[in-house]
Amino acid sequence: MTERSFSEIEYNYKKICENIALAAQSVGKTADDITFLAATKTVDPEYINHAISLGLRYIGENRVQELLSKYDDYDLEHASLQFIGHLQSNKVRQIVGKVDLIQSVDSVKLASEISRCSSKLGITSDILVEVNIGREENKSGVLPEQLDELLSELSEIPDIRVRGLMAIPPICEFAQENRKFFDNMRNIFLDIRSKNIDNISMDILSMGMSDDYQEAIKCGANMIRVGSALFGARNYNI
Repeated sequence: MTERSFSEIEYNYKKICENIALAAQSVGKTADDITFLAATKTVDPEYINHAISLGLRYIGENRVQELLSKYDDYDLEHASLQFIGHLQSNKVRQIVGKVDLIQSVDSVKLASEISRCSSKLGITSDILVEVNIGREENKSGVLPEQLDELLSELSEIPDIRVRGLMAIPPICEFAQENRKFFDNMRNIFLDIRSKNIDNISMDILSMGMSDDYQEAIKCGANMIRVGSALFGARNYNI
């Protein structure tokens, strides 16, 4: 890893933290109210650990095999590891017990498998429910009108704990165009919170990425997932 790479990450990390603070302040919050999670897909552990040394405390992987290949090299004494990508039921057993939060649960089948694997380990796994807020056919996530029914079923499943919601809005040309999706997610989040469903907590609203995290914070996100803005452009072909 070059000194230039170190300095670029340091510059980017500082800039993102400043932007988080400004966006939070604009809606009466502070930077401490926002969880900055680094999306680390395709990023080597030495880069990730350098960001952790700067103060980063949350990292998230999209792919199970990549997570496992890097697992022993993460500095997990100083950071929380989460899974933020689409998760297949047959790969659940490989990450349960290794991650602190699974952000992409969208079915009873997947939640039940997380429950089964968690029970075998004697733990309770924290999860977020992914909402397909843009109704995109090529994306995972439960449709908004099906969310209440899914949460009702998840509330009955042992050894999992729903902590909130996650969403990936459609790609828009301008960050401000995502406001309608972010606002919709915030309203859904607050509506569910008001219902006080047993075993369902609305602590986390995870939305906003490198191009729109400031807008997401202004619309109510308290967790953002930032990758390329911190580590630079990715090579998604590897």
